[in-house]
Amino acid sequence: MRKLANSTYIGSAGRPSLIDLELPETFNGELILFVHGFMGFKDWGAWHLVQQFFTEKHYGFCKFNLSHNGGTIENGIDFPDEEAFGKNCYSYEVADIESVLNFLLSEVPNLKSIRLIGHSRGGGAVILAGQKYADSFPISSVHTWAAISDIGMRFPSGPELEHWKNTGVRHVKNGRTHQDLPQYISLYEDFKRNESELNIQQAIENLSIPMTIHHGDQDTSVPIAEGESLARWAHVSLQIIPNADHVFGASHPWTHSNLPKELAILCEQTLHGMK
Repeated sequence: MRKLANSTYIGSAGRPSLIDLELPETFNGELILFVHGFMGFKDWGAWHLVQQFFTEKHYGFCKFNLSHNGGTIENGIDFPDEEAFGKNCYSYEVADIESVLNFLLSEVPNLKSIRLIGHSRGGGAVILAGQKYADSFPISSVHTWAAISDIGMRFPSGPELEHWKNTGVRHVKNGRTHQDLPQYISLYEDFKRNESELNIQQAIENLSIPMTIHHGDQDTSVPIAEGESLARWAHVSLQIIPNADHVFGASHPWTHSNLPKELAILCEQTLHGMK
């Protein structure tokens, strides 16, 4: 068994960030790379139990903080670096995945394949990364959990967009930390500059590896209609988790020793999709 906790990798713009890696004694040569969502982090809620679920099934597991999620090496949870958060962009998140893929190739011997799992905004990122990097790394499948289907629709329009352009910054509330976190207009500019590369529908239609798409039917953060769109573009059946919200019954902190029911079902569904 090999286990790294709060190790570091170098992400976008040379920014270091935290990463965990576990290889079980009975490692089957396949590794899961898990990507968190917007305002997320590797140690959120029950993600550690998701790691335990898959390592008990003989998979390696890696989870990490995106480089500009607002966390630091010293504090990866409470978003003390608001400036980094403000400078984040979608291109950075896709590039972070490439950095972690390189990290894994250097750290994991006998690595046969990598399975990408992404939650929410991270689900969009793994689709984009799977399409972009499948020819360069041993990525064998992509699995989305309550994923977004479109980046452009998440930006404001009209007077709100013009105000953002004129001031250069807008703020979003973090309900957990109660911070008003900045988002610089560079987030929008990066999207417009790289709109083709950040087109999730186009990435799915060009994806050369299998994928599964999972969504809760009680998700009020990312509507299930987005999962339906992803499944339609991928020509697969949408895997629906009954009674599941956006985080599949989990919360932060998660103090129970077992996965919530809906998240356990999700893990089983995802495992089945890897066979």
